[in-house]
Amino acid sequence: MSTVQPSMFDPEPDPDPKPAGDGWVDMRVLITVKAAPTPSSTYGETVCVAGIRQGLGLESWVRLYPINFRAQDAVHRFRKYEIVRLRAKPARNDRRLESWRPDLGSVSRGEPISPGKQRRSLIDHHIRHSMCELLADVRSQPPGRSLAVIRPAEISDLRVSPNPGWRPEQQRAIDRAVAAEDLFGVSGTPLVAPRFTARYAYRCTHRTCPGHQQGMLDWELVALQHRLRNSTDAEVTRAIQRKFLAEKVRPGLDTAFYVGNQVKWEQTFSVLGVYTAPR
Repeated sequence: MSTVQPSMFDPEPDPDPKPAGDGWVDMRVLITVKAAPTPSSTYGETVCVAGIRQGLGLESWVRLYPINFRAQDAVHRFRKYEIVRLRAKPARNDRRLESWRPDLGSVSRGEPISPGKQRRSLIDHHIRHSMCELLADVRSQPPGRSLAVIRPAEISDLRVSPNPGWRPEQQRAIDRAVAAEDLFGVSGTPLVAPRFTARYAYRCTHRTCPGHQQGMLDWELVALQHRLRNSTDAEVTRAIQRKFLAEKVRPGLDTAFYVGNQVKWEQTFSVLGVYTAPR
């Protein structure tokens, strides 16, 4: 549907190893990804946040987990494309090199990075990998790189499907969280599964790419459905197609995907967000 100019950058360096100690590390992070909230048997309702460390030559990818945005004070509910200061520890229960455990009480929000040249100056030089190369690295040298931003060569479709709902273990996590809130007299709304899922179909820039189909885990996909909760299925489907295909994949716009895998399925990558910039 849309053909995009392949990246001409050299391969990005491998992720830095986690430090040996378990002490807190201060960092500045440009937030690029807020994934959709999901139930966790360990942490309750969680969101995976990712971004690029800034300063002192440390421009490496960072995953911050777990975060429960709905439980945070408004001051800590940072947005995409803000540079935030915080401290974090290496996540020892996750062997992916980019994974860190944040101290949410330490978060200090900065000014948002505006679209255009300022944002492109911080992100464009990270658009380097083809999806095929990412998968080959994870298979040959696990855990490999688990976060990246890639520029598709051609995006052919966005497939919207009914969501079957939470898996049984996820629903049990929600039920436990609701029971705990009742026990302590805290009122909250149980996390509801979105009505639809969406998958991009595309080819990456690798010369022999057979094509990829990757589900979206973008917060914006869930937020859009929440805003349209009183609309018909057909209306919601059209709105998803319009926002994530017609608006984000069109002539004159540079489109790239933030992609990442999951700790239990290192060879399965999803689209965590869509980066767009005028050409």
